[in-house]
Amino acid sequence: MTQPSTIVVSTSSAEETRAVAGAIAPLCVPGDVLLLAGDLGSGKTTFAQGFGRALGIVGPITSPTFTLVRQYELDGAVDAPVGRPLKTLLHADVYRLDSLGEIVDLGLGELVEDGAVALVEWGDVAEPVLGDGSLSLRLDAPCGNGDPGDLDDLDDLRTMTIGRSGERWADRWARLAEVLGPWAVDR
Repeated sequence: MTQPSTIVVSTSSAEETRAVAGAIAPLCVPGDVLLLAGDLGSGKTTFAQGFGRALGIVGPITSPTFTLVRQYELDGAVDAPVGRPLKTLLHADVYRLDSLGEIVDLGLGELVEDGAVALVEWGDVAEPVLGDGSLSLRLDAPCGNGDPGDLDDLDDLRTMTIGRSGERWADRWARLAEVLGPWAVDR
């Protein structure tokens, strides 16, 4: 049986968006890159908060819009499914970058190879240089909360379309669909 190319989930609150991220985080292995896309206010940073919480980060996780990349060291208590522990969560935001060369200069590809997993906000922009083997997550607010004034209003419906490129997630895809079952949208 052929695996579907995407998984679609729906959340109705910021906490549910964090829970979806928390379900995905334990499936990640060192070297994984998750490309987060969506309009302003769609929940990308909220997703990052739930992801980090699931990895044991207790401090605040905020958007790295002006710093470009934030690094969160993990205590080593989170083991990846293949037995190699995750050491670092890299949280990047490429919104302010003007070229693919600037994205390459961040060195995320090299950093993830040293025991890290990366979340890249505005990942659709970075997809040409970071997309091979990545997990892409498109967050949409069907109610149209793309207005920057609504950034804190995350108590609305969100639809998340999750896809993969290459074979990196092939052996984890069925498990990913299983853990996301509670939020799955039949399509």
